[in-house]
Amino acid sequence: MSTAATARNGNGNGNTSTSTSTKTAVSCPYLDTINRTSLDFDFEPTCSITLSSGPHIYGCLVCGKFFRGKGKRTPAYLHSINENHNVFIHLNSERQNQKQKQTQKNSNDNAHDNDNDSGNSGVTFWCLPDDYEIIDSSLDDIKNAFRPIYTPSDIRSLDDQTSLSRDLFGKRYLPGYVGLNNLNKTDYINVALQALAHVRPLRDFFLRCGKGDVFDVTIRVPRKTTKVKVKTKAKAEVGMASKKRKRGESTSNSYSTSIFKKKTITINPNNFSQLVKTFGEMVRKMWSNQRFKSTVDPHLFVQAVSATSNKKFTI
Repeated sequence: MSTAATARNGNGNGNTSTSTSTKTAVSCPYLDTINRTSLDFDFEPTCSITLSSGPHIYGCLVCGKFFRGKGKRTPAYLHSINENHNVFIHLNSERQNQKQKQTQKNSNDNAHDNDNDSGNSGVTFWCLPDDYEIIDSSLDDIKNAFRPIYTPSDIRSLDDQTSLSRDLFGKRYLPGYVGLNNLNKTDYINVALQALAHVRPLRDFFLRCGKGDVFDVTIRVPRKTTKVKVKTKAKAEVGMASKKRKRGESTSNSYSTSIFKKKTITINPNNFSQLVKTFGEMVRKMWSNQRFKSTVDPHLFVQAVSATSNKKFTI
């Protein structure tokens, strides 16, 4: 056990004495070993040793590989000892799930968006093998690269954005206009993704879903249909059968008009299908100005398409 972990709690058990829910800063002596250029969060969180996926996959922030678990004798734990790689990110944090359940429970009391809420508290970092959570503001850029979050003010300003962003390799890019990697003739999927990601109402909706919070939206739905009589310009006694219909004239004595009403529905992003979830992740990554690389890999989305279609569409 590191002396840093022992000094924090005075009992050497590897647990901090203060509650992490208060977000008390918990630093780590190994943060300078992080190699951001090796990080790629566009792929499925699968253990590189057991090839298993699940709720307990951790990404090594030194080499970029994914491992299962953090308890003793788990791949992540053994990797930290054998390779001396000590800083990990939880790729599917249970705290995020708890936060989403609490948000859903209190959604009626929090119907309005908060422009100052980053909503990225569900991303957690861990030091292994000491097994304590790292809370340090220097890791915020990794949080934003892993899970881009957009406030309402961010979404409103997207179309006015003209400044270029820069990735870790010095390449400049304009958020929303990034390249998608071609995975064995998936250029047709990339074209569809690019087109859909630039439909403003669709884009704004999925950007808003990034935090996983339950929210309400107001839509217009038909209330009833009425018949309205309309006078025709043509006269029956002037040889209507042989007369050509002029442009703009009605061929019917009536038409239907729909009367709409406003309806509020509750959106829970956690209930989306896997295909919809991965599409939303793609949209948020494409419009992010905090990418570590200027391209996006559609690997997860292509896998979701294959699974949803029962492998009718595969690569």
